[in-house]
This record gives sequence, C-alpha cells and structure tokens, in this order.
Amino acid sequence: MKINTLSLFDGMSCGRIALDRAGIEIDNYYACELDKYAVQVTQTNWPETVQLGDVTKWREWDIDWGSIDLLIGGSPCQGFSFAGKQLAFDDPRSALFFEYVNILRFLKAINPNIKFMLENVKMKKDHLDVISKYLGVEPVFINSALVSAQNRQRYYWANWDFGQPEDRGSLLEEVLETGVVDRDKAYCIDANYYKGTNIEQYIKKSRRQIAFTERRTDEAKRIRRAKELVARDDGKMNCLTATYSLKEHTILDESVYYRKLTPIECERLQTVPDNYTNHVSNTQRYKMLGNGWTVDVIAHIFRGLL
Repeated sequence: MKINTLSLFDGMSCGRIALDRAGIEIDNYYACELDKYAVQVTQTNWPETVQLGDVTKWREWDIDWGSIDLLIGGSPCQGFSFAGKQLAFDDPRSALFFEYVNILRFLKAINPNIKFMLENVKMKKDHLDVISKYLGVEPVFINSALVSAQNRQRYYWANWDFGQPEDRGSLLEEVLETGVVDRDKAYCIDANYYKGTNIEQYIKKSRRQIAFTERRTDEAKRIRRAKELVARDDGKMNCLTATYSLKEHTILDESVYYRKLTPIECERLQTVPDNYTNHVSNTQRYKMLGNGWTVDVIAHIFRGLL
C-alpha cells in the first residue's frame, strides 16, 4: 500500500528519506517549504515531490485533501528553544505551529483516521503542555544520540504508538573524515553552525562541535596556548596525548589545529546520506542540516505505522 504524505515546514525533505528508510511506499509527497536552497536539494534527490510553497496560504492549495494519509512537520522552533529568547507563541515563527493545527483539524474533518507527527525542541513545560493540548496526544522525548553520534534532544507527537529506538552506540569519531575528537557524542548541530566556532566557545559554552588535527588546512585554525580555558569535567581527548588534554585543563599545544565539522560529517550526524545536500553551497548545507531532522529517529517513529 502506498500513502500520500503532506509535509509542512519540509526543509530538505528528511521526512521523505525517513519514509523510504522505514520501508513505507509513497504515492504522492507534498512538501511545504519556502527556502529555495532546501527546495533545490529536495527536487534534486526527489524530483517527483510536489512543492506547495507558503504554509499560510494552504487554503489556496490545489490538492486532493481527502487523499492525504499522513501529516508531518517540525514547525519553526526559535521561539521555544532554550537556546533562544523563549518568546514561545509570541514569536511569529513559533506561531506557525497553529497553521499546523489548523491544517490538521481540516484534514481530520475529512478523514478522522488521518495519521500525524510533529517534532519540536526541548522547551518549558507550559509550552509543551499547550502543544500537547492542541494535538490531543502526549509527546515522546528522544535523544538522537541513541541512533547517531550527536546529542540532539527533541519531542515527538504522533497518534500512533512508538517508543525509544535501540541504542546503537554510535561514536563521533566514526563520522569523521579526518582528525580526532575529544568526546563520544557531538554537541547539537544548529542552523548557525556555518558561522564556525572557536576553542573558547567550545570549551566554556559547550557549543559548536569541533575536531582536532595536527595538519594545517584551509578550514583549520591553530590552537593558541590558552591556560585560562577550562573544560567540562567530562571532556576528554582519548586520541591525543596528555599534552592536549582538556579534562586536565592543561595548556593546549600550538601544534594542534581545530576545525568545524565538514558538511558530510554533519550529514552523518543527522543520519542523512553522504552528499545528499551537496547541490548547494556549504553555507546553505550547514543551515539546512542544522534545521533538519535526525532521519533515523524519524524512520524509527514511522515504522510504528507498519
């Protein structure tokens, strides 16, 4: 049996990859996305995708609403995220959640058995409760670290049963093209990762994952002696000598360079196929990967439909 899927805030169509990986056949995949680079990546990989455009104009879409079997989406999360200003529903980006709700209500009136799934970030409990109330289901909290080498904590609401995926024991060092790392799991990759990172931000703020190398490259920056930089207690650099140990708070040697992760490494953190996004600039690749889903988490959830 093939299904028709409507994906809101579709991005680069991680949902389409996940459905395919879950073994669910697609008849029509309708995508709602405004970012032209994300659309370009989708249409290159899935040229049969039907692009619908602006979600706020959904009443104008010329589609067979009664044929939709599955509604999915991850509404913009900037207003909910603990990393943001916590404006929640006052933030116009997070207010787009209500467009998802309106479309879901419209679809339920046509097909009471419609399946739906919504993803969003870790947030305050009162915001979480509002979303759960509107959707009529409680979320499942999943850390992508179970299926990938990235700590990415997200909530998932769906009207079918699913639990936690099995822990694969994936390690950050396994996704690297070159170099070494000082931890088992990467920090969460966000849409601003393209801006790069620095050693102080990485150590003091636990953000913007970096890799280490002893070889100078265009991307790599030399680590200056920085005794004042204090690492997290769980920091470690098993692959380097004690000279470079962050855990012991030693002076970092000037012979070591650091770099941000490559687009392919970020694809692997999101369990996206290598070079899935290589049809646009690296800047745009980082942005859409940071905004995207961990595909294998979504595939795990979709298998519950089977």
